[in-house]
Amino acid sequence: MGDLSTPVPTLAADTPILVAERRFRDEPTLRAVAVAGPGGLALLTLRLLETQLSGRLGYGRALLSRAVVGGIVDADSLVLASDAPLLEAAEQLLTRVDWLRDDEVLVMGPAGEPAVASVSVIFREVGLLFRDIAMRDQLTGLPNRRLLHERGELLSTQVDPGRMAVLYVDLDGFKQINDSLGHKTGDELLVEFARRLSASVRPQDLVGRLGGDEFAVLLTDVAEEETLAVADRIIAASQESFLIDGLQLYLSASVGVVTGAEVAFEESALSVLDTLLQRSDVAMLHAKRAGKARIGRIGARDDMASPNRPAVIRRRLGHALEQAAQNEPAPGVLSLHYQPKLDLRSGEVESVEALLRWTDAELGQVSPAEFIPVAEHTGQIRALGSWVLRAACRQAREWLDQGHSWTVAINVSPVQLGIQGFVSEVLGAVRTAGIPTSLLQIEVTESRAIGDAPFALEQLADLRTAGVRVHLDDFGTAYSSLARLRNLPLDALKIDQSITGRIDSDEADAMLLAGVIGAAHLLGLTVIAEGVERDTQFTRLSELGCDVVQGYLIGRPSPAGDLPRLSAGPFPLA
Repeated sequence: MGDLSTPVPTLAADTPILVAERRFRDEPTLRAVAVAGPGGLALLTLRLLETQLSGRLGYGRALLSRAVVGGIVDADSLVLASDAPLLEAAEQLLTRVDWLRDDEVLVMGPAGEPAVASVSVIFREVGLLFRDIAMRDQLTGLPNRRLLHERGELLSTQVDPGRMAVLYVDLDGFKQINDSLGHKTGDELLVEFARRLSASVRPQDLVGRLGGDEFAVLLTDVAEEETLAVADRIIAASQESFLIDGLQLYLSASVGVVTGAEVAFEESALSVLDTLLQRSDVAMLHAKRAGKARIGRIGARDDMASPNRPAVIRRRLGHALEQAAQNEPAPGVLSLHYQPKLDLRSGEVESVEALLRWTDAELGQVSPAEFIPVAEHTGQIRALGSWVLRAACRQAREWLDQGHSWTVAINVSPVQLGIQGFVSEVLGAVRTAGIPTSLLQIEVTESRAIGDAPFALEQLADLRTAGVRVHLDDFGTAYSSLARLRNLPLDALKIDQSITGRIDSDEADAMLLAGVIGAAHLLGLTVIAEGVERDTQFTRLSELGCDVVQGYLIGRPSPAGDLPRLSAGPFPLA
């Protein structure tokens, strides 16, 4: 309060009113005086004095010519301490509504010196304070999206947009930590990262939190080299260990970088900042897909005409999930197609893989390769994966009732494996559908699941113990060795189609695959080959001892109603 107040003189309570009037007249800038009486100080404002002298209260100048100031002030006037916080002072004013009719309020300094503060100024400052609170992220104190946009738009009119840049920062692995260790740990992690992020940029740069584990940095008057240097510092800062509640935690950051020099703003209907934010969001997703913990850029061959497509996918996918929650299954929006797998020993289709399809009224048919990374990035993968799980289990029940005991495989994201309670969710869906756990297969991708935290592998082991089969998908495209597979909770190995595609034309590849199949069998694993499209591939895989084959030669992904017809064959059994 002291910052909003002005010192005022003190008059004795027995000072004649006309003397006080003369004092105000001689000092035109004087707004009020303090009156010292037996009960302490009270405030006499110019407005109160003029009201008394005007006769509007039933008196008048003649009657008050011998009156003193102590007789017209309120002995119980409101007094605020100069060190009182602004919000506390406003609260006191609001509890004394009668005082709001006055222009001023008495403020006492630490040594008892009186001052006066304007009520209107106090509430103006309260308004500014609440506006600042509303424009800042409550957890980290950083500007929120609204304030970032407001300041960014102002800056874009004051500086050369061509020398602006936006860094879109997203934490890698945060959702797993937040889900497994709790929101308190996650919040503390975000606060510490926000501090490191602010320390990684220049004082004139603007750092904001967009929501969740997403942040943005607006740079002005920078060249491309300086921009990339800032992005490198942010990534390095994110990879230093975080000590939270005695736990040493590790994560990283993916940073999408877009400079103003790369953008033709006149071709966009968006504002300068919106254009940079949308394009940097796309660039960040490029970094995620390339392996995370790196800088992502938008190249000249990328779809620059629709840089906001990931944002549209994010919004429309949320709409699709809402529809799915209200009407399971969601025809025409989310659906499952099923691709048969042929068992080479029995010559029959004994299992199928559920493949997610999404057709949107605005976007048309969207490829899983496009919307799954977005869902993983936004956290929508959890709701999406839950829908797939329930839908697949219901379909397995329907087939079982029709006499087809087909095992159904679903693909599981590493994000799902990092969620506490994932095992319970899977087993709950199986119980609700009324199927044995042996009819469900979980497929995890080699390149993404094996390097995750041990917690993910524990969840897979628990599922396997419960009777759910676990398959390792896309084997041969990443870094797992056959020796390492001994320590993984697996039932089957799925050979990637990039390897399967060459076995009928390259004998060296065929011999390598033969070695893999033999080693897998020694480990007790079933071997599945995907991408089988030619009779010659089929024959070679049979000769090499492969157990199960999948591909267009056996059957294309189709709606559930077409599977009984597809499973009838004929198949070119060796």
